[in-house]
Amino acid sequence: MINRSLTPPRPRWNVIISTLMLHLGLLLAFLPANFSWQAVGVALFLHCLTVGLGISLGFHRLATHRSFKVPKWLEYFFILCGTLAFQGGVKGWVGYHRMHHLYADCLGDPHDSTQGFWWSHVSWLMHEVPTQTELSRFTQDITGDPFYEFCHRHYIALQAALAVLLYGLGGMPFIVWGLFVRLLIGFHGTCFVNSACHKFGYRHYEVGDRSTNCWWVALLTFGEGWHNNHHADQSSAQFGCRWWEVDLVWLTIRLLKKLGLATKVKGTRLAESSWES
Repeated sequence: MINRSLTPPRPRWNVIISTLMLHLGLLLAFLPANFSWQAVGVALFLHCLTVGLGISLGFHRLATHRSFKVPKWLEYFFILCGTLAFQGGVKGWVGYHRMHHLYADCLGDPHDSTQGFWWSHVSWLMHEVPTQTELSRFTQDITGDPFYEFCHRHYIALQAALAVLLYGLGGMPFIVWGLFVRLLIGFHGTCFVNSACHKFGYRHYEVGDRSTNCWWVALLTFGEGWHNNHHADQSSAQFGCRWWEVDLVWLTIRLLKKLGLATKVKGTRLAESSWES
């Protein structure tokens, strides 16, 4: 568990500087020379690919919770997509999220929302939380897998390779929108699950933590914002449990199941769900 002592956590300057640089790069989007509808389209496509298929489906519901199974080649594709969201190495993402569920809003939760909105949103990333040794206990099932290890070690190099490709295809507009704008929308959308979805919205279930369902976070993250539902049934691949709780990733998983690509799909066990599992 995290050892919160009276000593303030040490800042992670590499994360602070890289995050600041990404936000400064966003300012380039306000220059008319860096705008094109093609660049906006590229950003939207990559956002769906990296956050929808990569983070929500791949890192979260597949790698972290093992809510369904797909062939290895498809699993690796989803993990590559998540890696290109530039939200850190896959082992860190998976490990921290498993810790969050085990210690939700208590001592041991890396982004404990009781420590304040800013801490749970982004500040926890910018400070030393658990040591790598502590974190490794939560990722033993993916540690040693060659593809996971490759993505974990080289997520910065892979993003750089994507940047080179974007520049070759469309110059600076593709870099500005396909990189800076896209990364920050995905980054803050995911962070809002940790912060806004423990403060705003509504609750169907009393689960012993502050998790809430927040519609606008669900819109940004393809269904991740139905966070209270998820905390109530963590192993389920289905987050939206009422007809109005649109969960695009769950619809994608159902499509994969119909195509024979997804097996052992865990639908929700919550009695109130009106969705087909």
